[in-house]
Amino acid sequence: SSCASKISPAGTMIILGVDYGKSKIGLAIAEGPLAAPLGVLQVSSMGDAVQKVLQTAQIQHADKVVVGISENQVADEQRGFVRKLRENGLEVEEWDETLSTHDAQSLAIQSGAGPKKRREMEDAFAACIMVQSFLDNHQGGE
Repeated sequence: SSCASKISPAGTMIILGVDYGKSKIGLAIAEGPLAAPLGVLQVSSMGDAVQKVLQTAQIQHADKVVVGISENQVADEQRGFVRKLRENGLEVEEWDETLSTHDAQSLAIQSGAGPKKRREMEDAFAACIMVQSFLDNHQGGE
């Protein structure tokens, strides 16, 4: 029947990737082994960010949220963000995203988008790369 198509294949996890920043959040989604950029959310505070990510996780039926953690001073804030998501009942994994930003810039350039669009999408690409590296490290290694 047609409703079967809405159910992802057995064992396929839907993962929402989050690249947390003070004013905007990059999102990526992975269903199965490949991640794709989902978009960028403008946020006014950490509380706002938590609400928006919770909403997105619900809409996307995400089984798990992967939040990128950088090595700089933002890391503490990112961990606080992770804590709040967990308090709201989400299953959250932290993932080192130190490499994502640089890769994201080159990916955004390869995408052929103009400079403004590129800047807007950069966070989504960063989230995408972060989720992809998470997946690559967790594929078949169970």
